[in-house]
Amino acid sequence: MSPSFLEDVIAGLSFPQKTLPPKYFYDAAGSRLFEKICRLPEYYVTRTERALLSHAASEIAALTGPARAVVEFGSGSCAKTPILLSAVDPSAYVPIDISKDFIWESAARLSKIFAHMPIYPLEGDFTGALRLPKAIESMPRLGFFPGSTIGNLLVPAAVDLLRTMAATLGAGSMLLIGIDRIKDADILLPAYDDAQGVTAAFNLNLLHRINRELGGSVPVDAFHHLVRWNDAEARIEMHLEAARDVHFSVDGRRFSMAEGETIHTENSLKYGPRDASVLLRAGGWTPIADWTDPDGFFSLILAKEGAASSAPGLSQPADDPENYGIASQRPDEMRVKRAFMAQ
Repeated sequence: MSPSFLEDVIAGLSFPQKTLPPKYFYDAAGSRLFEKICRLPEYYVTRTERALLSHAASEIAALTGPARAVVEFGSGSCAKTPILLSAVDPSAYVPIDISKDFIWESAARLSKIFAHMPIYPLEGDFTGALRLPKAIESMPRLGFFPGSTIGNLLVPAAVDLLRTMAATLGAGSMLLIGIDRIKDADILLPAYDDAQGVTAAFNLNLLHRINRELGGSVPVDAFHHLVRWNDAEARIEMHLEAARDVHFSVDGRRFSMAEGETIHTENSLKYGPRDASVLLRAGGWTPIADWTDPDGFFSLILAKEGAASSAPGLSQPADDPENYGIASQRPDEMRVKRAFMAQ
């Protein structure tokens, strides 16, 4: 039993609006369910990002240069990773994931494709400080954060995570990040509430995990998957809604929920082009190029470590609060826009 898992669950269920951290979705069962989600017809994110990666691979390689160690945050099954690794000719690859079994399975598959590339799997929670393998200490680094996972965090936490990534990767590093765009709710809602019910199973699996690992007695059949589009906050929300009054315990702690009460399990924030640029700058990264599909559904952004100067001859450190207000700079002056032609 993970002490942090127990502490986070107890704390989250004690709030008036009950909540659970989405990072705990990803046990072995949850990770496999998420891979199924990525193949669903409603879930545009994976196929759009793969197409962007394939289209932009040579440009990314030219901008990053050869022999960087690629560090992937939340690597999962590494499904998109071979496209990037084939293009940039990395000196090493470090996949980071919270699911130990999943990350080792994925690393084993990649080692067969890239037999001469050193791979150093790292089990851990990348939202906190991590020490990278000593073997890549002298190598320049390219962080890879695909899949719009940054959207699972509210803006202050997203900024903190980007700064943590900058500290982990070090001076001179670069970051290739996927960021989901704001779009119509009739496209977004099915992507998080698919007809086959895979996303619902993914959400409910968190309750099964609590019962299995934390001695919980949650009546899983009393909950159903609920998705909302919060337009004011530009985010999808996933909840588990109680279909009846319920009472349960977790590690001996008692909890009650009324019919209709929810456990908020995930946010997925969506960003406009300018919003994404400001977010990265606030987190200590300067965007240098981006690629977006013709429908404007999704963006890949390449950024370099360090905040750009706010005025000629002046510079600001990444942790200067003034970096939160760089919206006056035109993002198109700092980015190279790219679009791929649909096949």
